[in-house]
Amino acid sequence: MSQQLINRSPDLKRLRDEGYDVEVRSNYLLIKHVPYVNAKKEIDFAILVSELSMAGDVTTRPSTHVASFTGDHPCNNDGSEIVKIKYQSEDKTLDRDLVIHHSFSSKPPDGYIDYYHKMTTYVAIISSPAQSIDPNVTARTFPVIESDIDESPFNYIDTASSRAQINVVTRKLEIGRVGIVGLGGTGSYVLDLVAKTSVKEIVLFDGDKFLQHNAFRSPGAPSVEVLRQASKKAIYFKDLYSKMHRNIVANDYIDASNVHQLQGMDFVFLCLDRAEARTLIVETLEHLDIPFIDVGMGVELVDEMLHGVLRITTSTAKKREHVRGKNRIPLSEGGGNNDYSRNIQIAELNALNAALAVIKWKKLFGYYSDLEKENFSTYTIDGNSLINEDQL
Repeated sequence: MSQQLINRSPDLKRLRDEGYDVEVRSNYLLIKHVPYVNAKKEIDFAILVSELSMAGDVTTRPSTHVASFTGDHPCNNDGSEIVKIKYQSEDKTLDRDLVIHHSFSSKPPDGYIDYYHKMTTYVAIISSPAQSIDPNVTARTFPVIESDIDESPFNYIDTASSRAQINVVTRKLEIGRVGIVGLGGTGSYVLDLVAKTSVKEIVLFDGDKFLQHNAFRSPGAPSVEVLRQASKKAIYFKDLYSKMHRNIVANDYIDASNVHQLQGMDFVFLCLDRAEARTLIVETLEHLDIPFIDVGMGVELVDEMLHGVLRITTSTAKKREHVRGKNRIPLSEGGGNNDYSRNIQIAELNALNAALAVIKWKKLFGYYSDLEKENFSTYTIDGNSLINEDQL
């Protein structure tokens, strides 16, 4: 992605063509080997860093005039700090092996017109004292440019994580294969959230068709023409989210003939209401020692109002006995009035159920803090209460 982006963006390409050692990493622009003078009046080298503003696959005008630095604070040739750019000094990890120590502020009256303007301005300020000591030192090193193999799971750069400076946290979700079984209301929202993470492959399982009633409890707003196609849900959602996330695989229902497709999964979300299939899948996942989360919803119409409970059950190698010991997952067909199975339009409950499941999944991988370490939780609508049980 780095070289492709540089080739498409005239300002970045100009930096590279003029010999600067340019890299784009997780939506940060890096200029490497920038010479500067440290407090000991010695010449040293470090990396100049800027957040990137993007419009698809090309850069736009910089949204901030601030830049950062991985070295000591740059000094004049007498060892005194260059105070005209001094802004903030704080150690901050932006990405793997990318730690900044200082941030600078130098804003032209009309701002920077592009990243060539911004980065060369800062390089000149930082490097001038070093060049006054040794005229041969330069940031224009003309490095060898290697071919760029894009391993990103996205079709475009995740600028949200870098803007929030949480790339180190985001990378914890760079896991292999995540399966989503069932793409009804809740499962489709799970996909919507998982597709915005750096999971390498997302595998979908659902043989139902995407029909008109599904449009009212799933993310997005399909057109009449799309609904008339009556595509299978797995195909429909694969095509929709492949615009953003690569490596999405569509499959039919899971049954005894193809349950082996779960082998090799790193995690699975179960979002289906067929107890027979759920039982088969749960037994298989337990046998393969694959962690999973099963979601469920029970909604009833009482006095012309909806009442109900959302359920999130987690099963990992560290704790599985509660699934059967406490019947935390319905593994047999049950009776009773369940309006969810009758397709009442409750998109917000589907979205909430999915969000709670994905939050728990992210906790398991260290993305979020997890003090309770619950493996079973319920949300009750009428009391607006969330209860955690079955802690480790």
